[in-house]
Amino acid sequence: MASPAGSVSHEKLKEWKQKASDCIDEAKDKLYALSSDIWRCAELAYEEKQSHDRLVRFFIEEQKWTVEGHYKLETAFRATWGPVGGKEGDSVVNVGFLCEYDALPGIGHACGHNLIAEVGAAAALGLQGVLESVSDCPLRVKVTVLGTPAEEDGGGKIDMILAGAFEDVDVVFMAHPAQEDAPYLPDVAEHDVTVRYHGKASHAAAYPWEGVNALDAAVLAYNNLSVLRQQLKPAWRLHGIIKHGGVKPNIIPAYSELEFYLRTPTRKDLPTIRSKAEMCFRAAAMATGCQVEVQFAKHEYHNILRNTSLDGLYKENGEALGIEFTTDQEVLSTSSGSTDFGNVSYVVPGIHPYFYIGTEALNHTEEYTAAAGAEKAQSYTLRTAKALAFTALDVLFRPGVLQRVRAEFTESRLQEERGRKRREGGDGSEPRHCGGAAALH
Repeated sequence: MASPAGSVSHEKLKEWKQKASDCIDEAKDKLYALSSDIWRCAELAYEEKQSHDRLVRFFIEEQKWTVEGHYKLETAFRATWGPVGGKEGDSVVNVGFLCEYDALPGIGHACGHNLIAEVGAAAALGLQGVLESVSDCPLRVKVTVLGTPAEEDGGGKIDMILAGAFEDVDVVFMAHPAQEDAPYLPDVAEHDVTVRYHGKASHAAAYPWEGVNALDAAVLAYNNLSVLRQQLKPAWRLHGIIKHGGVKPNIIPAYSELEFYLRTPTRKDLPTIRSKAEMCFRAAAMATGCQVEVQFAKHEYHNILRNTSLDGLYKENGEALGIEFTTDQEVLSTSSGSTDFGNVSYVVPGIHPYFYIGTEALNHTEEYTAAAGAEKAQSYTLRTAKALAFTALDVLFRPGVLQRVRAEFTESRLQEERGRKRREGGDGSEPRHCGGAAALH
């Protein structure tokens, strides 16, 4: 990671923030068009071809960005600008902004990922506009926008981490639509599992004793997990569906399939809930005589490793812009959903705030889909982009902030590592540091 080379006065930083705001306002029409186009095409995980192409075209049309389509993944991209400022040979501070743009099956952009893409693009343009306009930037700075597909299913950010996409990024920003504004909400660790039971078909009325009922196994497994919930910690969650349960009532089902999500507040507890759930799945196979396949997804989502230094800066900048952050302690302390940004937060210091878009509708509903595409959401979305851009300026140019953000990140990682070593009976030694970000483990 680069070392800080200087800072600017409070007055100049205030002037630069106004410049970032103006740049975002000047681009508001094309940003809304970008968001609307992504909202209309609503593509699923790893299939976001039109959204990818639209974002690539957006940054190409900005002319001063170096754009790489199909970056690391078929529907990912990278757009970079700079470096500028400082002196030749100085270390570069690379500021990253993330864009998500995958949708949900059947209900489109019900999680507002079109707005996440817009926020990332807008904040990057705001920061670029400032850096481009000043001749006395004390740091050598680069701006990177990463298009990260497949958050809803699969974990595109995790694929990109493993492919090295975050190795030279120093700090990363994104924001997610919700029902309220919050600098941080406790997104939890999560792992998907698919379970398939194989039995034997037979006539359900004439000679059912010849069959082996795979649906019975699925129902038993579902009930096993329901009973298991009594023994789980209060914040642990497991929930799922029976995706396939047979083809006709008079045929003993030869095949059934379930899909479950397993969640714990932190990633350290995922192995425990996985083990308990797998015993439930296998017990159902034993009871019915079915064969069983238990297939966990290739990636697990980690909880977000919080950086309170970044949270505090974002809250300060948001309040200056008129954002009223929730003070509801139930909202602020209750485990929410899961995101592959959690994995990013373990390799690069970053922030993942939530923002109100003008509706009380809940995410993953048809009402939220409509709200995410509505013009009403734009003022809230652009205000959030400004708060991110302002926070990036603070990180770069306020005295000691970059060092504090890095130190908190390093300490949080060390605490995590010590906890892991204690659980495994190891020595708790410090993890090795690789390149621009700590190595994923």
